[in-house]
Formats: sequence, C-alpha cells, structure tokens
Amino acid sequence: MATGTPEGGKVPPEEQRLGPELRRRAQVKTSTTDQRLLDAVGPSDWVHTDPWRVLRIQSEFIEGFGTLAELPPAISVFGSARTPVDSIEYEAGVRLGRGLAEAGWAVITGGGPGSMEAANKGACEAKGTSVGLGIELPFEQGLNPYVDIGLNFRYFFVRKMMFVKYAQGFVVMPGGVGTLDEFFEALTLVQTQKVTRFPIVLYDSSYWGGLVDWLKNTLVAQGKAAEKDLLLFHVTDDVDEAVALVSKEAGRRAPD
Repeated sequence: MATGTPEGGKVPPEEQRLGPELRRRAQVKTSTTDQRLLDAVGPSDWVHTDPWRVLRIQSEFIEGFGTLAELPPAISVFGSARTPVDSIEYEAGVRLGRGLAEAGWAVITGGGPGSMEAANKGACEAKGTSVGLGIELPFEQGLNPYVDIGLNFRYFFVRKMMFVKYAQGFVVMPGGVGTLDEFFEALTLVQTQKVTRFPIVLYDSSYWGGLVDWLKNTLVAQGKAAEKDLLLFHVTDDVDEAVALVSKEAGRRAPD
C-alpha cells in the first residue's frame, strides 16, 4: 500500500489506469489529468517550438478541409488588394464574380479588399457562394464584407493548398507580387503535372502583355521553358470570355 495521505485524506490505490497508461505503487499519481491540465502554470516556451507548430499546421489543414469540403465547384480569383473601388478594374472584378456565380461556380478569393473584394461582391450579389481565404499579415485588414464563408490562415502554404484543392480553375486579375506568386505556382503545378490540368486565365492583356512577351522572348527563347508551356494559360480582355474559358476547360458550360 502506498504510504502517506494526500490532501483530502484519501489514500492512493496500489494500481492506477490513466487511459492506456498503467501505474503502480510509488508511480501512482495523486491528481487527475484534468487537474494537471487546468491547474498547472509553467514555462510557455513550448508554444514556440517546432513540434507545436506542426500541430498548428495540422489544425489549419483540418479546419480548411472541413470547412471547404462541401463547396460546390469553384474558381479561384486573384488580384490586387490595392485596386480602387471606383476603378474600371474593380468594376470588372464585380462582373467577373457575378458571371462566375451565374455560371454555377463558387468564387474563392484571398478575402481582402480591392480586386478580391470586387469578385466576392459580384458573387454575393448574384446569390452565389462567396469564399475568402485570408492570411495573417502585419497590415491585415480582415475579410471583406462580401465573404459568406471565410477562413484566416497563419501559414501561406496551407492557404495556397486550399486555393488549389478546392478550385477547378484560376482567373488572375492585375495584381502585385502575391498575385504573381499565385499565377506562377499554378502554372508550375500544371506544367510539372503535379495536378490535373486546370484552366488559368489572365485578365487584361495591357497589364499582362509585358510578362507574356518576356516569357516568350526570354524564357522560352533561351530554352528555360518549352513553347508549349505558353499554351497552359489564356489572356483575355473580356469578362464573359474569361468565364467561358474557365467553364469550358473545367467542364461546365457558361450561360448563354
């Protein structure tokens, strides 16, 4: 029999089972697992360790998969957070979001302002499914008011997985470094056949023309990519054509 009487006057048992764990004699604990969880106050350095980060990453994947698994077929729309609300570009984003929703697509954006807000607004006004996948940034502005289903991520790579996994195509509006990152990542995944090919449409030839020329006249010309790689994306100046292109390649007919 274990010696000593713990607080409360109860003598601990000779044998103790704690879930899968067995303890006997002097190894028997005098407190419960819940007590130790709720009462203990100790060092907090562990929340900044890599094993704990792995659990956070895992939780973001689980939350993302669980939230988005039942989405209808979707198109991801990328574009600048700096697009002014009163600009032609913003208005095109609204028409794009509306057109995609009317064609039966859910619309996924980064959830921020500018072109992302425009696409969400169009989808929302057309009674479609409007999704925003935000990211933790020092200048974070939160999800725009037209997002119906929203998630905020700590990690860029988890967020990127959600954009690709739950979309059947990409439409890329004029944007900055983040937009370029998303475009080239999608292009790389298709080019290397890491994903089943899906449509990628660049909207606004005046904006993307210089990049396309560089890809053709420098990248391909110097043998860093194949000429057929230029066929992996489309460029258009027409919102309806953008909707039709992603709809056709992804297997859904755009409305007449």
